[in-house]
Formats: sequence, C-alpha cells, structure tokens
Amino acid sequence: MTDPKWAGLQRETLAVRLAVERSQYGENSEALYLSSGYVQPSAEISARRFGGQEEGYTYGRSGNPTVTSFEQRLAALEGAQACLATASGMSAIMLMCFSLLKAGDHVIISQSMFGSTLKLIGSEFARFGVETSIVPQTDLAAWKTAIRPGVTRLLFAETPTNPLSEVCDIAALADLAHDAGALLAVDNCFATPALQRPIELGADIVMHSGTKYLDGQGRVLAGALCASEQMVTEKFLPVQKNSGMVLSPFNAWVVLKGLETLDLRMKAQSALTLELAQWLEAHPAVARVYYPGLASHPQHELAMKQMNGRGGAVLSFDVKAGNPEQARARAFHVLDSMRVLSLCTNLGDTKTLCAHPASTSHGKLSEAQRQAAGITQGLIRVAVGLEHPKDVQDDLARGLNTLDSL
Repeated sequence: MTDPKWAGLQRETLAVRLAVERSQYGENSEALYLSSGYVQPSAEISARRFGGQEEGYTYGRSGNPTVTSFEQRLAALEGAQACLATASGMSAIMLMCFSLLKAGDHVIISQSMFGSTLKLIGSEFARFGVETSIVPQTDLAAWKTAIRPGVTRLLFAETPTNPLSEVCDIAALADLAHDAGALLAVDNCFATPALQRPIELGADIVMHSGTKYLDGQGRVLAGALCASEQMVTEKFLPVQKNSGMVLSPFNAWVVLKGLETLDLRMKAQSALTLELAQWLEAHPAVARVYYPGLASHPQHELAMKQMNGRGGAVLSFDVKAGNPEQARARAFHVLDSMRVLSLCTNLGDTKTLCAHPASTSHGKLSEAQRQAAGITQGLIRVAVGLEHPKDVQDDLARGLNTLDSL
C-alpha cells in the first residue's frame, strides 16, 4: 500500500476502496483481468520486467492486476506490509513451509490445528527432514519446552482452533518465538482481520484460507500469506513463481468483493453465534458448548481481548452420550434431522453449515490423535450464517429433542 491517497483511511474504507488503479474505462467495480500473458511495450522493457528490474506484468503465474488488488486489500486489513495470494489455504501453508524450512529444521504446532495442517506439516514434511513437535494449544510452557535453540525455525498457531475454538496468546507466543530466533505464523481463518490482527500482536506471518470468511458465500477456493515486504518478496514470491501455487484471477475477484462486506458479516454472524451458543448451553441434550464468546470458555477473557470483543462465527457442541458409539449415532441423528441447515464441511458461508469433525475434517487422524485434540464422536461443529436465529434453533432442536427416541 504505497499510494499516499490510502494513508489515514480506516480499515472499513480500505476494504471497499483499495485496489489497483482503474483502467482507462473508469470502471467503479474492480475489473476482472482474465489473461495468462501480457503484451510488452518493447523488447528492452520486457527484458527488464522478466529480470525484475522494472515492475510490470509478464505472465499469469508471476502476477495479475485482479490478484494484486486482492493482495493489497488484504494486506491493508491485516496491517501487513505485503500479501501473496495462493490457490487455497493449504497451498498457502505449503508455500510458507517450502519457503522457510529445510532438512534439519524444527517446527512447533498445536495439536488442535486443522487435520490437514497436522498431516501436511507433521507427516509430509517429515519425509524431507523437517521435524515437528505437536503441543497443547493453550499450554505456553509446553510451547517453550518444545523449542530447540538454533534448530526451531517456526511456531505455527491457529487461533481460534477448528473445531474446539481454543485460543492461544499470540503476543506471548511471538515473544517465545523471537527469543529463540524463530518466526511466529498464525492461521487467522476463523477470526479474520475484522476481529483479530495477529501482526499487531507480534506475529510475523498471517495465513488465510480465503475460501472461508474472506469470500463469505462459499463460492471459490483461495489462500493468502501476509507478512513483511522483504519476506514476501525474497522468500515466498520466488517459490511461488517456480511452483505455480497461484490464485486464479476470477477467484481473486470474487474474494476481493467479499472483503467489502467482511466487517459487517463478522459482526452480525458473531452476534448470532453467541445467541445460538447460549441456547445450546441451556439445552438438556447438550453436554458442552465450545465458543470463545461464552463466559464458560476457558480462554474467554483472552479471546475478548484479542478478538475485538467478539467470539467469531463458529461453535461446536457435544451431545450427551454414554459411549463413543452411542455419541456418534446421536450426533448423526441431529445432523440427519436437519431440514434447513446444510450438512457441509465448509465454513464462512451466509448459510449455516453443520459438520461432524470426527468423520470429516479430522477423519484421517488416528483415534488417539483425535482424543488428544478433544475431537469426540459426539461433537458437532456449527458455522453460523445469517438466517433468523429461531429457524436455526428450531432446526437443531428437531434432532436434539428426539434423541431419547433412539
């Protein structure tokens, strides 16, 4: 964000306005540039652009004006110097790890992270000589103990976590990482910059699955890394150009437009989620509700401090059951009884989406790994949309109120 005309504007304004300059046609809605290649003014300018001595678009894998608009806008919202867009959230994690790690390096991640993240870093990168320590999300002492001086390169946290909404102290983890000469990366998918800005709390890298709340309507896949200009330019960009983990212009345009309503959506959906969480907490068929906005949440005070006084738009709850087999059957009954809400593993939509993490997002983990992460067979995750709260409650009550009939 180098153009001085954007200086001093509030984030809500930047979310609507910040983009590359309009074309000669003066379009008010940002243009969608669908082109894999770019005509060069001269051979000399072409040589300078391909050589990195002059700015300019050369090939779709190296940059696109629509993608640039998305990157500039998200960087501004996160308070980052720069942003690099990728094809998905997982590709953003892959790009980060390939760019920063080598054989013999050590990474620390939370045991409560998204299942695919655990698999990618904990298993796949092990084949290339990268070692991983997996620690309890909220145990700061465990993070500290796991650090290997001179070897640990990266601490990677997801906060709140999927699906139990565990919250870690970003500022404290940043201090631990920096004292050890390591970097702190934060998955900000659940909170988004509308609620939480990890860079302001000391994080070095913010990772996004733009597929979720940045888009906001479940339309496309997208990912992003926000960091310093130096890290993006010297570390991430060269690897991206050679690997091709790029965001398509159309998907970038969709998510760019989604950012315009991000602040309004997150405020509204957070309020609706709190109302649903309070209703579920009082329901006799529910054993426990996991939501940072509830006073009963173990990290409620920290969440309110880090997340602008809101709990986000995702909650999970355990149905009451006697054993894992019964818990699974009862959770399935609640999900299969729904007539309005969507049985869908995505999140961040305007439609409320419900899922069974133990058999979907965390289904590839071992039972021991799921138990360590607190993922029970009776757990249901709800990503709350924008429907009327009574309709959401009535649809869940249809299954919850008939569990005794099983």
